[in-house]
Amino acid sequence: MSDLRVLIGQRIRTIRKEQGLTQHALAELANLDDAYLGGIERGERNFTIDTIEKIVIGLKIAPSELFSAMPDSNASHLRTDAINQIIGITSLLKDEQIQALIRINKEIAIALEPNKI
Repeated sequence: MSDLRVLIGQRIRTIRKEQGLTQHALAELANLDDAYLGGIERGERNFTIDTIEKIVIGLKIAPSELFSAMPDSNASHLRTDAINQIIGITSLLKDEQIQALIRINKEIAIALEPNKI
């Protein structure tokens, strides 16, 4: 089983759950069989770029969001979980809300480490 295939499947599951979708609901949105989607999420199924495109359209996310929080061997699970949560939250926001979140994040970063920004 491919590690990348498993990681992508886990990201799909994480994002789907953060959006409050069942496998069946996402499968309908992506025009996929729900058993096939379950196999993708478990890393058991090979999938094509066309399938990934259907899934990101169903999740209403950019394709890059599937790869943006891939675990780094040096990253802690806490860091990876925090990144996944932030990505899930921002994927549901409007542009002006995201801009406000970016401003808030910059202010927090300045307050914590003024020499880093």
